[in-house]
Amino acid sequence: MKRLFVIFLSCMLLVPSFGSFFVYTSFKLNQEEISKTICVQRKMVFNTCNGRCELQKSLKKYADNEKRMQNNLKEKVEVVYIQNTPTANFKLVTLIESEVRIFNSLNEKPISVSNSIFHPPSYFI
Repeated sequence: MKRLFVIFLSCMLLVPSFGSFFVYTSFKLNQEEISKTICVQRKMVFNTCNGRCELQKSLKKYADNEKRMQNNLKEKVEVVYIQNTPTANFKLVTLIESEVRIFNSLNEKPISVSNSIFHPPSYFI
């Protein structure tokens, strides 16, 4: 089920890129009918158009529609990115210095000395 859903979504993402291909294939499938009924030059004796004028109109209409959709998308994106950001009022806090010393100074004699060295357990070797 997941694979079918992924394939469906992939196809839906690719459909807009094949728009002019769909216009061209629908023209080729209906070219005879278009050249006899819709074509501007259908009444001419030596008609060399064969409905290509309608194909050009359809492709131009599709391209204009695509451009209009992109312009609408740009306007929506611009509206999304315009926002007022609130300014935060940060106050400067003075540092508090602690007087606790982490290390002892070496001015005094050491109390004891450790001669043992850490050896890891033998089962890790």
